[in-house]
Amino acid sequence: MIRYLSLLVLAACSAGTPYFRDLPATRVAVNGSVFDVRVRGDLAEAVRINTQYAPRLGPIRDRAGLAMAQVSGCAILDVLGDAAVTVGVLGCDRAAGERLLLTAVSTPNYECVDFGLFEDIGKDCGYQVFECTPY
Repeated sequence: MIRYLSLLVLAACSAGTPYFRDLPATRVAVNGSVFDVRVRGDLAEAVRINTQYAPRLGPIRDRAGLAMAQVSGCAILDVLGDAAVTVGVLGCDRAAGERLLLTAVSTPNYECVDFGLFEDIGKDCGYQVFECTPY
């Protein structure tokens, strides 16, 4: 009974905030943090779903930004939130199909390597795993 209750609570935690809740999530892992990422308009949301000991927003912010960039295909201009839920401002016009970079904020350049799918969640489901380093 407790196992089912904890699964229900975990499922509710990754459902997203009200603005993003009805959108499908793309699961992405970046440098040890796993996120469910949703994109709507010029915003993206990354909900961290794995447990990590005392995460600070600093490193989580960068990882969430990288996860949102991988899913949206856009540069991320700014990331706001906390260590569990972050929202990023996209730097391109997805509705117009343009990769117009709005360079109002300078962000460090990262090189990300896709390590393929992590197959441990069952039923032929997985998510992308990236390792990203600044260059």
